[in-house]
Amino acid sequence: MSTERERDDEYESGGGTFGDYGGQYVPEALMPALQELEDAYERYVLENEDGFMDEFRDRMRDFGGRPTPLQRADRLSERYDREVYLKREDLLHGGAHKLNNALGQVLLAKYMGKERIIAETGAGQHGTATAMAAAHLDMPCEIYMGRTDVNRQRPNVYRMRMNGAEVNPVEAGSATLKEAINETMRDWATTVERTHYVIGSVVGPHPFPRMVRDFQAVIGEEIRDQIREKAGRLPDSVVACAGGGSNTMGTFHAFVPDEGVDLYAVEAGGSSLEIDEENGMAPNSATLSTGTDGVLHGAMTKLLQAGDGQIVESHSVSAGLDYAGVGPELSHLVDIGRVTPTNVDDDDALNGFHRLSRLEGIIPALESSHALGYLEEEHDELGDLVVVNVSGRGDKDLETVLEETEKRDLEAAPEIEVFDG
Repeated sequence: MSTERERDDEYESGGGTFGDYGGQYVPEALMPALQELEDAYERYVLENEDGFMDEFRDRMRDFGGRPTPLQRADRLSERYDREVYLKREDLLHGGAHKLNNALGQVLLAKYMGKERIIAETGAGQHGTATAMAAAHLDMPCEIYMGRTDVNRQRPNVYRMRMNGAEVNPVEAGSATLKEAINETMRDWATTVERTHYVIGSVVGPHPFPRMVRDFQAVIGEEIRDQIREKAGRLPDSVVACAGGGSNTMGTFHAFVPDEGVDLYAVEAGGSSLEIDEENGMAPNSATLSTGTDGVLHGAMTKLLQAGDGQIVESHSVSAGLDYAGVGPELSHLVDIGRVTPTNVDDDDALNGFHRLSRLEGIIPALESSHALGYLEEEHDELGDLVVVNVSGRGDKDLETVLEETEKRDLEAAPEIEVFDG
């Protein structure tokens, strides 16, 4: 990451917007906290005041384990008759790309003199990363997590508590990520003077979408250098899964100016792309593909919503993609045609999970498995040199995969034997 982040991207305008998206749609009580955060972001992240970015890079190297490898996937390359490379964010400390942002924000909170960290989490990877960063930097930490996600991501809940964080289950609504964000914002609104809210994706009010992107941009910056070293050129396509969009923008940002590199954001198609307006539910999380414009969690963006503007409950077999919104920058990049939105259903994602495990010895997160499912279905469209971001490892998802595999006839699934003792 450069010492001073350039701010002249043609689609970034003043006021924290990307075209028609972004902004600050929040209660007046939060505006001083957002202004304080924006000032700190500009001073420490963009201008490297007091050597902040130098310390961040050092800690990401020594604590996080950066840079992560770019690995040629030999058997996938043979299967698809093209060069396939995997960006191994699953090898970052904590098992996912989430540490890039969590460590950056917790460190920023210390520079700002904050005393307490709060965060939301869906799949638990952001919560785990935030708990790790808070323990590493000696900050008390509370995590809000929907009860549904607590139940399906128990290993990560245990890891958060092992790192000293308090995990608060949220019972409201569908009890997933959207509700967890709501509760975290309520907490922040009453404790802003001493608390920093570590938003886990490129969502929320300005400056969060840009700040999270800038901490995650190291992914794409490393890919550019690594693929040139290994293949002698930039890739034809870069593929990443998309929920809120932190790994997507982290992977894509360095390539946005390169028109010859196609960017594919793979969302969770769930079981159907239709919205059940009568029951206020969408059996998918394909916001970029099917959503409409609206305001959620402090920003104008694309949302899954009914005709009357009510946010509907989303669905994905992957907890980390189970969100009814998406980052405003991604919404704009889709509108201007720079990013191609696509989606795969739950079965294709589960097949991708098993396929990478068997062919390459890498157990991916269910989030990343959506990108791998798209690679299987559409590899002929991706060119001769493809990079797929493996945003996280799948340890957290084994229980979910076992349950879902037992329900389905999946092409890549192993036979399951039950041992009694």
